[in-house]
Amino acid sequence: MISIIIPIYNQAKKLANCLESILKQTIKNFEVLVVNDGSTDNPKEIIENCRSKLAITDYQLSKNQGAPAARNRGLEEARGEYLFFCDADACLEPRALEIMLQALNDHPEVSYVYSSFRWGKKLFRLWPFDDEKLRAMPYIHTMSLIRREDFPRAAWDESIKKLQDWDLWLTMLEEGHKGYWIDKILFKIEPGGVMSNWLPKSFYKIFPFLPSVKKYKQAVRVIKEKHNLNDLK
Repeated sequence: MISIIIPIYNQAKKLANCLESILKQTIKNFEVLVVNDGSTDNPKEIIENCRSKLAITDYQLSKNQGAPAARNRGLEEARGEYLFFCDADACLEPRALEIMLQALNDHPEVSYVYSSFRWGKKLFRLWPFDDEKLRAMPYIHTMSLIRREDFPRAAWDESIKKLQDWDLWLTMLEEGHKGYWIDKILFKIEPGGVMSNWLPKSFYKIFPFLPSVKKYKQAVRVIKEKHNLNDLK
């Protein structure tokens, strides 16, 4: 069974589309766990509206603690042998889970599978898994299908506020766990969310003074220091 864990913070409107895309999945052996990370826009109403069509368990954090804490709360309750951490602002292709699960079955040597995706109109077409490229840059999205037995015991690092996915994949790499790329677009992220954001590469060179650019560069420094990557160019 696949445990689909969705952290949500003030994205109730987008959650409805996300849950609808999960409902349309071609495989049905999954559970859905939604963790409300202190939202103020009442995602409970959206969840209740979907209960007649989709079995959902929801949890409430007492205050906003960040996506890693919300994901860890869902992880505590998850019963599946596969984990899928789904962003609330994402919509899955109908065969997304089926294709990912088949890829894991076809490649027992890997611990997780990831795909290309769209962020709004922007296509992120990725590439085969590469140890050195992963150490050099973040490129694998959180929304990958993971074997639970290979998921780090330390779970998500709740002190990491940005580039949490990069931190996770680096931790798994250090534990000997690698991924496999599926050359398909299996989901789309709706821009404007609080879980997912993106800026063109040119912004980081042309506008180094922007607060978002400064935060990103600081996040990179934090990850590199944690994983001893400061010597890499």
